[in-house]
Amino acid sequence: MTSKPNDYRASLWPLPSARTAESGSERRLGVEIEFTGMEMDAIAETIVDCFGGRIERQSDYEYQVTDTPFGTFGVELDSAYIKKLGRDREQAGAGNDFEELTESIVGLVAKQLVPFEIVAPPIALSELWQLEDLFLRLRLAGAKGTEASAKNAFGLHLNPEMPDCEPATVLNYFRAFICLYDWLKQRSRVDLSRRLTSYIDPFKRDYMRKVLAADYHPSADELIEDYIHFNPTRNRALDMLPLFAHMNETLLRQHIDDPRVKARPTLHYRLPNSLIDDPNWGLIHPWRDWLQVDALACDEARLQAMCQAYRAHLESTTSSLFSDWTQHVDSRLIPELL
Repeated sequence: MTSKPNDYRASLWPLPSARTAESGSERRLGVEIEFTGMEMDAIAETIVDCFGGRIERQSDYEYQVTDTPFGTFGVELDSAYIKKLGRDREQAGAGNDFEELTESIVGLVAKQLVPFEIVAPPIALSELWQLEDLFLRLRLAGAKGTEASAKNAFGLHLNPEMPDCEPATVLNYFRAFICLYDWLKQRSRVDLSRRLTSYIDPFKRDYMRKVLAADYHPSADELIEDYIHFNPTRNRALDMLPLFAHMNETLLRQHIDDPRVKARPTLHYRLPNSLIDDPNWGLIHPWRDWLQVDALACDEARLQAMCQAYRAHLESTTSSLFSDWTQHVDSRLIPELL
C-alpha cells in the first residue's frame, strides 16, 4: 500500500520550479514502462500489493487495476493487433475451436516478442517517488528490461504535464529538449536495439535550425503545422502530437489520422531504456535528467544562451569533428539535479 505522506523518501525527489498546471492544481506525470519476464496476472497482482485496488480483466492481453489512490493502472501486451484479437474474442464469447486456437497461438508468439506495458495514471509530481516501490517489486518478481536480451527494444516513457499550453511556453520546452537531446541520449545510454527502430528518431537538422532561430515566434497553429510538416509521425524521441491534439485537435486531425494519438496536455518523452531489472536504476534517474529540460525551459536567459550556442554548433561544418556538444551542455546544467 502507499506510504505515509511524510515518508523521508519524498524529500529525495527533486521537483521543478513550475509546480502548477494551467488548472491551478499540481502538475502530474504519466509513466509507461515496458518489460517482460512476468505474466499479466502477476503484474496486476504486484500493483495491487503495492497500491491496493481491484483487478479488472478486459481480455487475455489487457487488464486494469482500478480504485488505487492514484487512479487506474493499465496492464497490457503492447500490440494493438493482439489486443484487438483479445477484445474481439471476449465480445464474441465462445468461438469456434479453430479461431480460438489461432488467437492463442498468435498471442503465445507475441508474448515472446512484444513487451508487457504498465501505463500508470497521471500522478502528482510530489507523489512520484511512490512508483519506486512498484519498480522494486516488479524487479524482485522477475521483470526484465532492455538489456536482458538483444531483441528487447523496451523503453520508459514520461508524460509530463505542461505548466500551460501557450505557444511560447510549448516552444521553450521544445527548444530546451532539442538543446539537451544529445546529452539526454548519452545519459540514457540508448540501447542498440532501440536505436535500430524508428520509435525514437531524432529531429532533422533543418527543422532544429528553424525552431531554434531567434526570430521564430509562431502562433499555436503555426507551431503545430510546422512540426507536422517536418514530423508527420509519432516516432520521435519527444512526441509532440498528443500535446498538439490537445491544443487544436481539429487542425491536427487534418494531417494525422492515427487513433493512437490521444489528446492530452503533456509532452511524450520516450528516450530512456527500461532498466527495470537493474538494481542500480530507478525512475528517479530519468526523472532527474528530464528536470534539466524543465529547468532550462523555465529560465529564459539561460535558454536563449543555450539556443544561440547550439545554433552555432549546428551551423559549424566541423562541429561533429572537433566539438563535443555534450561537454558544452555539462557546463550549463544544474549540478543539484545530476
